[in-house]
Amino acid sequence: MPEPSTLVLFVAAALVLLVTPGPAVLYVVARSVEQGPKAGFVSSLGLGVGGFVHVLAATLGLSAILVSSATAFSIVKLIGAGYLVYLGIRTLLGRSQGAESVAESPRTKWRIFRDGVIVNLFNPKAALFFFAFLPQFVDPAKGHVALQFLGLGLLFEMLGLMSDSTYALLAGTVGGWLRTNERVREIQRYVTGSVYLGLGVVTALSGGPEK
Repeated sequence: MPEPSTLVLFVAAALVLLVTPGPAVLYVVARSVEQGPKAGFVSSLGLGVGGFVHVLAATLGLSAILVSSATAFSIVKLIGAGYLVYLGIRTLLGRSQGAESVAESPRTKWRIFRDGVIVNLFNPKAALFFFAFLPQFVDPAKGHVALQFLGLGLLFEMLGLMSDSTYALLAGTVGGWLRTNERVREIQRYVTGSVYLGLGVVTALSGGPEK
């Protein structure tokens, strides 16, 4: 493993990146406001699993495919963007009543978890991030480069789960206060759906890997 000083630097850099609001944070916040902190936490778990797949891809060198192939990048990007747009439309056309109680059912929890996995799994920017970020803290002189990649990636995902869960708790609590008003619940649904649609559009229009 890297030196302790390198790990401290890695954790500090990771925390700065994680607490800065980005697409993942906006997704968790939107889900939490709409369906409560538990739904936000389940979404965070799903995002973490999707992120872990990217960590494995970076460890095995598979992320290089996205770096070198504009076609592969575009395919993954459009799948992810399309799914976010689907979530937005589904939310806008859904019902706002009882959202938090519905989120308690195992079936709904599984769907929320699945959505989080898919959203992060088909986010090519996440793959490129790990491909570019992790090597800066890997020391080939320490040997077992793949294990260093894997260890740092897992540490990043654990920190991400903590950060996203905090956002889920805060946003879900605020959303709980707002959901006491039926009119506000209706507005929340449109705002949440619009956030999903916006994330989908931004993802679709984002540029490919730089050569």
